[in-house]
Amino acid sequence: MKRLKVKDLMIPLGEYTTVSENATLYEAVRVLREVQKKYLEQAKASREVRYPHRAVLVLDSQGRVVGKISQLDVLRALEPQYARIMTSPSLGRLAASGFSAEFLEDLIERYGLFSSGLKDLCQKAAERRVRDFMYTPQEGEYVRDEDTLDRAVHKLVMGQHQSLLVLDRSGEIVGILRLVDVFEVIASAIEACPI
Repeated sequence: MKRLKVKDLMIPLGEYTTVSENATLYEAVRVLREVQKKYLEQAKASREVRYPHRAVLVLDSQGRVVGKISQLDVLRALEPQYARIMTSPSLGRLAASGFSAEFLEDLIERYGLFSSGLKDLCQKAAERRVRDFMYTPQEGEYVRDEDTLDRAVHKLVMGQHQSLLVLDRSGEIVGILRLVDVFEVIASAIEACPI
C-alpha cells in the first residue's frame, strides 16, 4: 500500500459533482441523481466496476470547496428536528456509543419526526438552502495527493469517513478520495492472494 499514492485513486475535483452553497436542496438532489445515473450508464457501457457518487461537493462564490452533502445529509435536511437532536450536548455523547431501539422510538414520538410524511417534501426541498445543512469537513478529513494509501486508510478508519478531500502541495483541494474506491483496490489485492 505504500507504493500507491492518493493521487492514483482520487477523483479529480473537475470530475466530481458540485453545487453552489446557495443552491436549494431540490437542486442538489437533482444534480446528485443525474450524476449517479450517468455514472452507472458509463460503467455499464465500459463494463468496469464503478460506483456512483453518494455526495456532492459544495462551492462558495469563488469556486472553493466549503462543504459536502451526502445522501444522509439530504435526509437530515428534510426533518428540521434532527438539527436540534444532533446538536444536543447529552445526545452527542450517546451517539458515539449507539442508541437502543427503544430510545430511537422515543425520539420519533417525542420530536414528531417526519410526522407530516412526505406531503411537504417538495416544499422543504425548494426552501432549504445547501449552506444551511451542508457538512463542513473538519481538519482530519483532508489528505495530501502525495500521501501513500496506507496513510489515507488510517484517516478513513480512525475518522470513520466515507471520503477525504485531497489537497495538493499548495493546500488547494484537487480531488476527493472515496472509501469505496480504496476498498475496491484492497479487495482486489486480497482476491488475488494465492491462498
